Amino acid sequence: MAADVATIHASAVLVGPKAVLIRGPSGSGKSMLAWNLIQAAEQGLVPFAKLVADDRACMECHSGRLLVRPAQTLAGMIEIHGLGIRRIEFEPVAVVGLIVDLGADDAARSPDPNSRIDTIKGVTLPRLPVAAGAARLAQVLAITRLPPAGN
Repeated sequence: MAADVATIHASAVLVGPKAVLIRGPSGSGKSMLAWNLIQAAEQGLVPFAKLVADDRACMECHSGRLLVRPAQTLAGMIEIHGLGIRRIEFEPVAVVGLIVDLGADDAARSPDPNSRIDTIKGVTLPRLPVAAGAARLAQVLAITRLPPAGN
């Protein structure tokens, strides 16, 4: 693996043309949100969703875009709470379009605009801070499907 690739504890799901990178502390529900997004596609709530990475994600910047890949030893595997590790179809690489931070201390009903962006490996991306216990899937579906109201 190249020196400019960083491996982080995160999950990623390709939702439509861009990946949702899911970060959070251990036990915050990263894998469950990834699974819920995949199920949302099967239910027609999003047009397409496929696992990229679960538990460990490899990140690199290429041509000004943040790419995510699964850790080689975990490619095609996802942990389903109560069932253990399961094999699943996966995308080998995707461009990240959204960062979701589970259990975020800065999650708010009307978030500060500065909390809505983050930079990883020099690439600035939209960020969704989600409070512990919040309706994670509903918030991700809303941000991927609904444009902001504007002022």
